[in-house]
Amino acid sequence: MKDSDFVLIVDDNPTNLSVLSQALKGAGFAVRVAEDGESAIELVQHKPPALILLDVQMPGIDGFETCQKLKADPLTQTIPIIFMTALTDTENKVKGLSLGAVDYIPKPFEQAEVIARVRSHLQLKQLSDRLEQRVAERTAALAQAQVQLVQQEKLSMLGQLVAGVAHEMNNPISCIISNMLPAQEYVADITNILQLCQQYHSQLPPELQEAIAQTDLEFLLEDLPNLLNSMQLSTERIKDISVSLRNFARTDTSVKIEVDIHPGLDSTLLILRHRLKGLGQRPEIKVVRQYSPLPKVECYPGQLNQVFMNILANAVDALEEVWQQGKRVDNSLVINVCTEMLEPEFVTIRIADNGIGMTEAVRQQIFECLFTTKAVGQGTGLGLAIAHQIVVEKHGGAIKVNSTLNQGTEFTIVLPVKEEV
Repeated sequence: MKDSDFVLIVDDNPTNLSVLSQALKGAGFAVRVAEDGESAIELVQHKPPALILLDVQMPGIDGFETCQKLKADPLTQTIPIIFMTALTDTENKVKGLSLGAVDYIPKPFEQAEVIARVRSHLQLKQLSDRLEQRVAERTAALAQAQVQLVQQEKLSMLGQLVAGVAHEMNNPISCIISNMLPAQEYVADITNILQLCQQYHSQLPPELQEAIAQTDLEFLLEDLPNLLNSMQLSTERIKDISVSLRNFARTDTSVKIEVDIHPGLDSTLLILRHRLKGLGQRPEIKVVRQYSPLPKVECYPGQLNQVFMNILANAVDALEEVWQQGKRVDNSLVINVCTEMLEPEFVTIRIADNGIGMTEAVRQQIFECLFTTKAVGQGTGLGLAIAHQIVVEKHGGAIKVNSTLNQGTEFTIVLPVKEEV
């Protein structure tokens, strides 16, 4: 036994206390004694013993009531209790065992039997404690493995989906872009011909003159180049989105590669752009970028993009919530994205919002697996747990959060520039 462990003997008979104490001490056990149930409960609450030998018939509260009180307290309910009694009838044995006792020792008792039973139940308790610890460790390991599997599956599915969409978009976009220039040239030639028709309007057949008058040819010639320019800008916009999708969903290799993290941030923001626009009474969510010159970071870029997506999407959620609750009086909804060199070996990414914020209790649990403050069906509680795993375990970095309720939240990600050898 450890020095801090001891056997507590509770009996109102001084002779029994003395005999049992000497016998157990002689067998190598540390011993403490109590003469009634009240003092036993007080002693146990102050310093729990490894095992209790408890007399049934005592003045004040008897052994049964003492056992019941100890088993009702979460701090003492796992302590093994062995009853000592001359009441050996079946009814009393059943009552004691139903209250949570592990054994009975009949009086008068044999010292060797008491020592053997005490030693046996202490060994059982140690085995039980070890088993509970192993179960807890295995459960934690299983939860961690489940998070990893979910994270890998989400990355795989997201990568395939987004890459597939980007690929399918690429062919029609390329076709439109490649045909835009000749289309503009054809329109220019047709415009010259139509302008000549206007110049010699009076010499044209009556049917052409009437058709020109009905189509408002002058406005058509003026507006058609503008339409083509708008179409060109739109195709360039779609091309940027396609590139951003491919950058966001890029397939990670089995080893880290050196990349610029700024395109990953920009791609994520571009994908979220539809959520940043004003919606009804809610104003546009402004994004303020403050990028510092950074070296390329050795990382898994697809996984980092997933971290950025989760944090930025949560920031949008927080801003929408603070707007709905009417707690942003100045109507300013802002996300700040800042990057800087922390030291020569580390880069820092800070993503801050002036949204709903969180309490200290929530902040303490924010990276725990399956923890979420969102309504059922709106959040899995895996996003930030996976983000923490990607940053800390996969990249050897750190992720921290500071938040003030109704004022905002800031996530800080610290990444090593190079993988430590």
